[in-house]
Amino acid sequence: MPVEAGTIILVAGALLATALGASLLAGRLRVPGLVGFLGIGMAVGSDGFGWIDFDDYELARNIGIVALSLILFEGGLAMTIGELRPVAWPALSLAIVGTVLTAVFTGLVAWWLFDFSALQGMLAGSIVACTDGAAIFAVLRGSTLKRRLALTLEGEAGINDPVAVILVIGFVHWLQHSDYGIPDMVALFAQELSIGAAVGVLVGIGASRALQRLRLGSAGLYPVASLAAAAIAYGTADVAHGSGFLAVYLCGLMLGSSDIPARRTIVTFHEGLAWVAQLGMFLTLGLLVFPSRLADVAVEGTVIAIVAAAVARPLAVTLALPFGGFRPRERLVLGWAGLRGAVPIVLGTIVLSSRVASSPSC
Repeated sequence: MPVEAGTIILVAGALLATALGASLLAGRLRVPGLVGFLGIGMAVGSDGFGWIDFDDYELARNIGIVALSLILFEGGLAMTIGELRPVAWPALSLAIVGTVLTAVFTGLVAWWLFDFSALQGMLAGSIVACTDGAAIFAVLRGSTLKRRLALTLEGEAGINDPVAVILVIGFVHWLQHSDYGIPDMVALFAQELSIGAAVGVLVGIGASRALQRLRLGSAGLYPVASLAAAAIAYGTADVAHGSGFLAVYLCGLMLGSSDIPARRTIVTFHEGLAWVAQLGMFLTLGLLVFPSRLADVAVEGTVIAIVAAAVARPLAVTLALPFGGFRPRERLVLGWAGLRGAVPIVLGTIVLSSRVASSPSC
């Protein structure tokens, strides 16, 4: 039977209210509230109470892409170039070199231990290699870490999601096309990152200058204008075959570093919008988790997760930051701060919606 619009709105409101309650409870228990959102999605899904029957991976992928774009834009908007400049090189090294090494180390272990081909192992490693901007931004902004350390992790989190996405797309292409190879991966990296960076900076500068020169009729219109800039940045980069995630993050960074009207209103609006995006994304991805299906992959999944978080990530951080002025204890924090969050699930939906499992290499 078709569901009435009022019922959909009621369910959405009830889920958001429940998620907010879970966030408050998680704060008192000193655990990340985002984990609770995933749990709520699992509880109301097909294998839980069965209230919501959802297994549309393409829709989940689209929701995840929109949500991640909003989260990354807010992450850039909340930071300035002046804050990021002192930690730019370690953040970039962690985001690019660290993410690639984490993917490779995890992929090699998956290939060695399980019935994976080399490419399948690398794809699995790439999926779990990112640190997840949503989790990093939510946890670090309430932490007592030294500012330089927190800024390094935040800067990395804004850039390594695009790197992980490029890795996943590259290995999906490689599995689907036997003539694909490392030179194609390198070309894909150069194309996606250069186009994404150029579009993000240009749109961000153009939007900041437009907001400085124009005088909109209401303060409430400035957040709408900034939202339009975020959409233009992502869409332009994606249409031009660049990294939309990198573009939207850099667009937010350009706007956050500029003296624009109603800046406080814009930042507050996007902070709330990013929280809505996080709630919606984690709830949606929780609906995709079917506990009854986990038994067949529980061992492999648990081992890959432990290897990625406890072995590959710390080792990658050591190699990506041979210098950089961080003390051993700070390097330990950087290595263990590889929060995985929901981005790997979003990347998993990209793989599933690409039908890569039906390719000859699989």
